[in-house]
Amino acid sequence: MFEQLTGHEDPHPIYEQVRALGPLVEAGGQWVTTSHKLSNKILRDRRFGMRYTDGTYPGFAGLLPQSFLELDPPDHTRLRRLAMPAFSPKKIDEYRTRVEKVAESLLDDADEFDLIRDFAAPLPIAVISDLLGVPDADTAEFAGYGALVAASFDSGVTPEMAHANDQVLALFERLITERRARPGDDVISSLVAAEAERKLTAQELMGTLVLLLVAGFETTVNLIGNGAKALLDHPAQWTLFKANPQLAPDVVEETLRWAPPVQLTGRIAQEPVGEIGTDQMVNIIIGAANRDPEVYPEPHRFDVMRVQKPEHLAFSSGIHYCLGATLARMEGEVAFRTLARRAPELRQNGPVTFRGSVTIRGLASFPVSRS
Repeated sequence: MFEQLTGHEDPHPIYEQVRALGPLVEAGGQWVTTSHKLSNKILRDRRFGMRYTDGTYPGFAGLLPQSFLELDPPDHTRLRRLAMPAFSPKKIDEYRTRVEKVAESLLDDADEFDLIRDFAAPLPIAVISDLLGVPDADTAEFAGYGALVAASFDSGVTPEMAHANDQVLALFERLITERRARPGDDVISSLVAAEAERKLTAQELMGTLVLLLVAGFETTVNLIGNGAKALLDHPAQWTLFKANPQLAPDVVEETLRWAPPVQLTGRIAQEPVGEIGTDQMVNIIIGAANRDPEVYPEPHRFDVMRVQKPEHLAFSSGIHYCLGATLARMEGEVAFRTLARRAPELRQNGPVTFRGSVTIRGLASFPVSRS
């Protein structure tokens, strides 16, 4: 089924075919759910985890360093706690001014531009680079790496991906060495200090940095691109938002519900749970759960005035709820508000291309004009 979704402009007709089969469907020894209620329940259920009962992980075959996203408690709890201070409400407030300045500067020049390449991508990579303490000269390399990692979720590891991985790991090694000698006020420095105190290993340090880089970039660029496309495709909503810029948080939430950057996740049963056997995978289709008609009236309608209750699952749920959700929301709010104010006549100016991915849904290119 998932092969049919690769690069698909609108996966929802296929999602609805799965939904029609019931809330939990078995397919090839795995399970699939489109139900918001069941998805949320599984994501919160400690009987499900990220790993098989023998400790193995169904992932990148050792290319990427292990991160807490792929771990179960207690290791997940320990490593997540070390990264949390970078995403505190106080820190997010400190980042806001930087985000606003970058967003403004990105709209200073061209009348015609690609919204992904020239706005949606540079904004979050600047922020995550600041957070990590990455020099400006290295940010372009980081952005390309993030895109390759996201593509590898579906295509597997390519030679290009392996080469980029080696380059970025070497860059992080250099930055870690520098922070050991000269600590600063950034995430790398704080994690290096934690490593010195034996709160995490060198491999765990590297895995946490790679996770923060990829997650901090990839989800936000697609949030901004998906939201801008939705607004321009729904002129009444775009007009409403431009007249009421205080609705920026609502635009973010409806975009996350209607076109979540992460469409698919999975959990492994670590003991029998109903029909689901030990070590069986449950594929949770977040994109379908977020349009569950039992939860959201007129689920396929994009409506920035929608009441978001219960909360969508774009940031997952339970112990793996996205650590950077507050930062992503703030970046999205700033991006949409800046577009509405600086480019009120924004329009699509050519065909878009979608990324060739099932797991990550977003645009590869989005040509626009400001007049």
